[in-house]
Amino acid sequence: MKFDMMKALTGISGARVGRVVRTIGLMAAGVSSISGAVSAEAQAVPTATGKLGPAAPVTYANKWEIYGGLNLMTFQAGQALPKRMNLGGGEILGTYWITKHIGLAADYRGEAGTTPVLANPYTTRPLVYMNMGMFGAQYRGPKNQHAALNFHAYGGAANGVFNSSTGDIPARYNNVGLYANKTAPIFAVGASVDLNRSKHWAIRLSPDMIIEKFGTETREFFAISGGVVYRFGSK
Repeated sequence: MKFDMMKALTGISGARVGRVVRTIGLMAAGVSSISGAVSAEAQAVPTATGKLGPAAPVTYANKWEIYGGLNLMTFQAGQALPKRMNLGGGEILGTYWITKHIGLAADYRGEAGTTPVLANPYTTRPLVYMNMGMFGAQYRGPKNQHAALNFHAYGGAANGVFNSSTGDIPARYNNVGLYANKTAPIFAVGASVDLNRSKHWAIRLSPDMIIEKFGTETREFFAISGGVVYRFGSK
């Protein structure tokens, strides 16, 4: 049996065609009405609020960047002490981005903690604290809208105070294995991961290898910090 296209078409009643046309017209009118309402609402509420408008793209075109976070670092507070200690505190890092990939950085860290010492009848874990100032560079590596990987290297000086809680120990017991108060060279080499929350804000996790020379030899320690990055200024 041959299929007759004209007969099939003419077999559709005019009423049915009319219903189809009316349905299509109503659908088109509905879509147009919804589109108009969404457009009007989007114009009524500025995109800067971030409520309805799209988030601003993360372009990494900022000139300045400030990071603030909490820091944890291992350390050995004396040349002959058998055990290491943990220092905890804060870190503030400012970066001026020369290009999208290279930035000049200034870093401050202030930390404190208690340390085991050589056996004595007066103290077991005296307080030690350090202030560190370093300068260096950051290199921004792979990046996208969601995250960025940075590499850094800083160098400077650390001032260590080791007798803050041992001043009352009699002189014959004063040598409990701690360094004398001093300022020594210190370096931090590591990387950081920025998880972007917006064009300006990100959450950062930053591990480091710390290199210092308070004693007669160079020693390496581990440090890690976590906090918030704020980007601002445009090139």
